[in-house]
Amino acid sequence: MRLLLTACATTALVVAQPLTASAAGQGPVGGALMTAKPTVVATGATPPVVQASSYVVADIDTGDVLAAKAPHAKLRPASTLKTLTALVLLPRLNKSDQIIGTDGDAQIIGSKVGVSPGLKYTVNLLFEGMFLASGNDAVHALCEHDDGGTAGTIQRMNAKAKEIGALDTHVTDPTGLDTDGQYSSAYDLALFAQAGLARPDFAKYASTKFTNFPLTTQGTYQVANQNKLLFKYDGALGIKTGYTTLARNTFIGAARRNGHTLVVTMMNAPHGVTEDASNLLTWSFEHYDKLSSVGTLVKPTAPPKAASAADQPQAAGEIQPERPPVGKQIHTVNSFFVSTPVWLWAAPPVLLLGLFLRRPRRRRH
Repeated sequence: MRLLLTACATTALVVAQPLTASAAGQGPVGGALMTAKPTVVATGATPPVVQASSYVVADIDTGDVLAAKAPHAKLRPASTLKTLTALVLLPRLNKSDQIIGTDGDAQIIGSKVGVSPGLKYTVNLLFEGMFLASGNDAVHALCEHDDGGTAGTIQRMNAKAKEIGALDTHVTDPTGLDTDGQYSSAYDLALFAQAGLARPDFAKYASTKFTNFPLTTQGTYQVANQNKLLFKYDGALGIKTGYTTLARNTFIGAARRNGHTLVVTMMNAPHGVTEDASNLLTWSFEHYDKLSSVGTLVKPTAPPKAASAADQPQAAGEIQPERPPVGKQIHTVNSFFVSTPVWLWAAPPVLLLGLFLRRPRRRRH
């Protein structure tokens, strides 16, 4: 009986973990070597040792993955998720629009760029605050300015992730804060970078080193890009950094040298992400001609067709709950398992323990 209970508890722990993205019956997305196992994969040269639990180095132009370590491991993305937020918001918002800061913007937790209630900001400036300072207040203001607010942005982010093949990603907070059921992977972060650098506006924000942000009273203060790769690596294109207590350091960086544009993504790194990213990029550029592809960055699928009138929201600005496409229900089930506490799965077997264990009889004296 104890063996049965142990098996049940073990099953609960396994089921509660995120599943690895894979094409139906075809193995991991991006190739057979793109697994969630904590092993380094590279062909042609041995990559430098880095401290991140998961990483990907890929050629943005060809889509070739040059090296990887647990690329599909589902981990907390922290502020690197803002790249997906940008992919959704950039084509939808007019950069010359003005947004008035609110209490909701100012009171949001986490990193802030300094959005103050009552002050006016252009959409362009808020995007700079989002990329450079990783301002959660800027993200909140931008999301609330769009149709459907934050809830609408979250729905569109999940749809966008599926569209570009980022099947490891599930969004519950567009700022990237640690929230239940939110995760991504180093592979998906590379897809976000590839899609982002294809947009001139995204590339411009990602590589901007400094901007000036208004103070509450008068004047401005200088904001510097948190991605130190921009200041230390020749040919760096920037992109995005992230950090939370649970996610630890996460990173997306890119550089262009000798006609090649490479991206490096890292997740769950204790420290030293800039140095590790630099080492991986330098190794990739130096051994580029010797390296063979160990996987590919998948190409985006066709955008979904416009919904019929019967599927449209009843009220203006209303956002309908996201429904999984046919054949993709595994993601909904996976989200349920991830958001369900492990103790809830293990509790029934433990409660049944008393029914099967017999109390010892008293000895008669």
